[in-house]
Amino acid sequence: MAKIAYILLCHKDPDAIIKQAERLTAAGDCMSIHFDASAKSEHFKTIRAALDDNPNVTFSHKRIKCGWGEWSLVQATLYAVESAIKAFPRATHFYMLSGDCMAIKSAEYTHQFLDDNDADFIESFDYFESDWIKTGMKEERLIYRHFFNERTRKWLFYASYHLQQRLGLTREVPSDIQIQIGSQWWCLRRRTVEWVLEFTKKRRDVMRFFRTTWIPDETFFQTVVRHVVPETEIRSRTLTFLMFTDYGMPVVFYDDHYDLLLSQDFLFARKISPEAFDLKRRLGLLYAAKGVPFQISNEGRSLFKFLSGRGRIGRRFATRFWETESTLGRERELMIVICKKWHVAKRVLERIRQVTNVPAIEYLFNEENTPLPDLGGIQKTLGKRTRHRRALMRMLFDYYETDRLIVCMDPGELDLLQDFAGDRSVTRMLEIQCKFTDDYLVGHAMRVGLAGEQTSSETLERLLPTIRNDMVFESDRIRDAEFENLSRMREGATVEENARALTAFLGIGEDQSQKVASAHYLFAD
Repeated sequence: MAKIAYILLCHKDPDAIIKQAERLTAAGDCMSIHFDASAKSEHFKTIRAALDDNPNVTFSHKRIKCGWGEWSLVQATLYAVESAIKAFPRATHFYMLSGDCMAIKSAEYTHQFLDDNDADFIESFDYFESDWIKTGMKEERLIYRHFFNERTRKWLFYASYHLQQRLGLTREVPSDIQIQIGSQWWCLRRRTVEWVLEFTKKRRDVMRFFRTTWIPDETFFQTVVRHVVPETEIRSRTLTFLMFTDYGMPVVFYDDHYDLLLSQDFLFARKISPEAFDLKRRLGLLYAAKGVPFQISNEGRSLFKFLSGRGRIGRRFATRFWETESTLGRERELMIVICKKWHVAKRVLERIRQVTNVPAIEYLFNEENTPLPDLGGIQKTLGKRTRHRRALMRMLFDYYETDRLIVCMDPGELDLLQDFAGDRSVTRMLEIQCKFTDDYLVGHAMRVGLAGEQTSSETLERLLPTIRNDMVFESDRIRDAEFENLSRMREGATVEENARALTAFLGIGEDQSQKVASAHYLFAD
């Protein structure tokens, strides 16, 4: 059975640290604590007084002052690991934690998970090939020496950096080391930790290199583990659930996140709010519980992205149009079918093809595999199609040698609709309004990753009104935009009513519109 030695780096909130240590060790696991030497000494005394008699708790044999982005964070970790190796000879795994982390599974589940997965869990992606670093320094973290902390001694940090740039004082990465990057929240097997410690004693050149890299806690263990452990025994993921906002800030979890956290395919989560007293109480009880079943749906990140994005639709910075200077042509007519149920729009399009000779293209801005002619590469990705939307449309008009073209778009693409409506060409729109049953919304949530097969019925009940309101909101935005040539088909309307909408949209006779609207299967799910 797995026995975990938790490696805890902390610098504040002694009461929370004591409770965390007591919770995790009560189930038979261990903990090695490094408390920042720059923190209040009375806090450390409080922690020692409370935990010194606990045989499953040890303290780092050396305490140092830690700074964000500095080597000191890695060194503190190594000190705590060395103490854990010595104090807990029966520990099979070593799990890196912070004071903001809490278990979101029971000890029983956690031990069984580690028994079933004989591997090291550590994010480790190629430093130069991956896009793990989104902004700021990348290569510069490594090829220049960083002696100062960017947060506390900003002027010296950048003065040293720019001086090295001007003088060309770059350095080489150790030739036999492939730098990796990833989250610092890892879980390693005992033999891996022993190999890493042995590596630190033998490879002084690598240690010197990392001591002056910037933010080495994201690269040191990630690189060394790859160097000492076969790739087949590494799972490049963290077992700690964490998310970041669009602004690079960690998402904080509160009392109402309990069910969401338990359904994620992770063992711990960070950051738990200091004010989330009920969440911490419930998670604390959970770790010692027996026989608790967990339904893993793992929709947390996609659900957060969806919900946080709703409030920013159309309000983030400015409307993004890249080609306002171009036009499709005054003599051309672009007809856009707008529908949330893509299969309904595709059926309508197929019926239109059968009764007219107008070229019709399905969701070219929403589906990568939409059939399109070769237009020199502009059609290959959704990103290119969206960036060069007007150029793409002009090329499609030219390819089909027509002045009339029909395309489908999702109602969430309001910026595209407004862009085309503002063109000098004639733009006509047909919004197809459908009914959304609960079963359809559940299927939609699963298709877009907001829910999974194991998502609980309680979570779905809370989620469905949000999704339904979001679809209503999209339709309301289209109505509020007051597009000049907008017609509407409705599920539940008569054939005659929908035929009139098609006549206005397509400019064809009512008999042809009747042929399109009379198909009994148009709105079937």
